[in-house]
Amino acid sequence: MARLKATHAALVATVGAAALVLTACGGSSSSSESSAQDASSAPAASSAPASSAAASAAAPVGGKVAYLSASSANTWLQSSLKAMQEVATPEGIEITEFDAQFKPGEAAKQIQDVIAAGDYQGIIIAGLDGAALIPDLQQAMDAGLKVVVLNQIIGDKLDTSDPQFDGASASVLVPPKASGTLLGELTVEACADLDPCNVGYFFGIKGTPIDTAVRLGFDEATAGSANIKVVAEGESQYLGPDVALKATQDMLQKNPEINVISGPDQAMQGAQLAVEDAGSIDRIKLIGFGGSQAALDAVAAGTWFGDVFGAPATEGEKAMAAMISALKDGTVTGGINPLTDFPNGGKGTSANVGDYTAQWAG
Repeated sequence: MARLKATHAALVATVGAAALVLTACGGSSSSSESSAQDASSAPAASSAPASSAAASAAAPVGGKVAYLSASSANTWLQSSLKAMQEVATPEGIEITEFDAQFKPGEAAKQIQDVIAAGDYQGIIIAGLDGAALIPDLQQAMDAGLKVVVLNQIIGDKLDTSDPQFDGASASVLVPPKASGTLLGELTVEACADLDPCNVGYFFGIKGTPIDTAVRLGFDEATAGSANIKVVAEGESQYLGPDVALKATQDMLQKNPEINVISGPDQAMQGAQLAVEDAGSIDRIKLIGFGGSQAALDAVAAGTWFGDVFGAPATEGEKAMAAMISALKDGTVTGGINPLTDFPNGGKGTSANVGDYTAQWAG
């Protein structure tokens, strides 16, 4: 599917501040008892209207929100869901998860199921099918549901976080082309002293909008470096190291002179195993994309050259906060790029990896 951050202190401050705001919105209002009035005095002006307005403003929003996940097994999206639940619970919002299992076309069916159910107030969607989902989402909005896009581009533009269809309440994602640019820049740095520099490149799911955009950014960032040659490609499916382990073994058998391997964190974990087995961990530089705990640990240890940071919990928190605002008063939050909260542009190396705190295990 498809689908980096502040110092630990800054992250805690950012999320903590948001949590405080949401808790304030979700808490029950308190009222003080007025003192008894003397029977002979005129009655005090009633404060009921003001108290009612305050209670209404602070009351939990309630209701049901459908979360359409590209894959419930994906550990990145699991982190997003956990953060959404933490924000939703104080507001009395029930989240129901729908699992597309990385199957193209499945999310469109699920949107229709949500509309037909008639008891949902909103949809948060991480969908694989890009612009193809817009007609179904427009039907959902016509039926009165609020829609927030999470993590995956739904539209044709690959370099923006902004919503790409009318009526969306928010779109919370890192522009995937920008992530690809960072991946390419790290590859240029890793290849600086090598000519040629032979690269093995891993897609997550080749052909999906996010992977198309990441590769476009990567290609543009490396285009000016004539020494860099992508000599092999693989696909990891974003589901763990096993597929990438086998693919990397094939890469190294056919291209034993590979110098750098770049791709999603899950793929790089498999690549690391294959490179270690081949006795080449000191020669081949690994560059991840995702900012997982495993990736940051590997960069800190010097096992990986670098990693493009990712923030699934921040994405989930901001997506649900935007949904709550939309349900309360129709607020249109618009585009949110979570990387704006984090230092170094999200480009992690051994020199700055301590500036990041992982938001998912990997």
